[in-house]
Amino acid sequence: MKPTATYTTDAERWHAVQARDSGATGHFVYAVRTTGIYCQPACTSRLAKRENVEFFADADQAEAAGYRACKRCKAGLGSRRSERVARACRLIEASDTAPNLDQLGAELNVSPFHLHRLFKAETGLTPKAYASAFRARRLREQLDTGTSVTEAIYEAGYNSNSRFYESADARLGMRPRQYRAGGQGATIRFALAQCSLGAILVAQSERGICAILLGDEPEPLLQDLQDKFPKATLIGGDQAFERLVAEVIGFVEAPALGLALPLDVQGTAFQERVWQALREVPAGTQVSYTEIAARIGAPKAVRAVAQACAANTIAVAIPCHRVVRRDGDLSGYRWGVERKRQLLARETAHS
Repeated sequence: MKPTATYTTDAERWHAVQARDSGATGHFVYAVRTTGIYCQPACTSRLAKRENVEFFADADQAEAAGYRACKRCKAGLGSRRSERVARACRLIEASDTAPNLDQLGAELNVSPFHLHRLFKAETGLTPKAYASAFRARRLREQLDTGTSVTEAIYEAGYNSNSRFYESADARLGMRPRQYRAGGQGATIRFALAQCSLGAILVAQSERGICAILLGDEPEPLLQDLQDKFPKATLIGGDQAFERLVAEVIGFVEAPALGLALPLDVQGTAFQERVWQALREVPAGTQVSYTEIAARIGAPKAVRAVAQACAANTIAVAIPCHRVVRRDGDLSGYRWGVERKRQLLARETAHS
């Protein structure tokens, strides 16, 4: 039996590059000193001389050394990467209890560290956060069917009542009664800033981010927040919160970087399913409302998907701007079609 390559030595890596071995993708990248570009092992670009090649564990290390990504093989890597992450999502969703990184890596034939990095880059969430969000969504769906709370807790994958109640607020978001009461009893910090798309407002409750709003002027954004949570205590953010806003703005300016924020999302179980599907759409990719409906297992609910996109109050982090009509028309966007066009153009340029 032929021994399995580990790609841990330069000799193995160079052999993989010469053979354009697709099985080596995700194990390392190689960089060419004379061009300043790094590639995947299976790249079809002209083969460089061995003395001009050096190897790195991943793209981050190559870029830290000053190399830039090869445009020819980057697109192919993106599609394979998305497929791998999608498979990881399906494994998480099909498991009674959330698989850990080692188990997921073994199933997908990739190291746990590499899988963690890919997953977060594609979805903006860690595998653990995705599993928690999916379990919370399944809990809401069970409760919507009239199932008792105890049965719903176990059906959703929580091992015990006590484990669920320890984090009930974080799993379900703002209490439904509190939300319906206009945020009564909640304290929400907010900050206003400017970005290349205009004014931006970021708001955070005790659970996490509850609003990212975009507009031409800051005053209407603040009014929108006040209308949404009229009975909440609104407090201007301090210096630490300003750093969070800077992180959000950084994502708006460079969307391919990914965004790892705790999202305090309220909505129906259906909206949650739509919003989660939106998070799985990679930057630089456009999908139709029909495609999103099919992905969440409700192919006839195209109109409801459009309504869920319109109800999204967390711009960019839940990327409803990536959804277009079947004919490619940009259609409506809560924060203006021109902003939608700019976001899509910027993501395409960075992908």
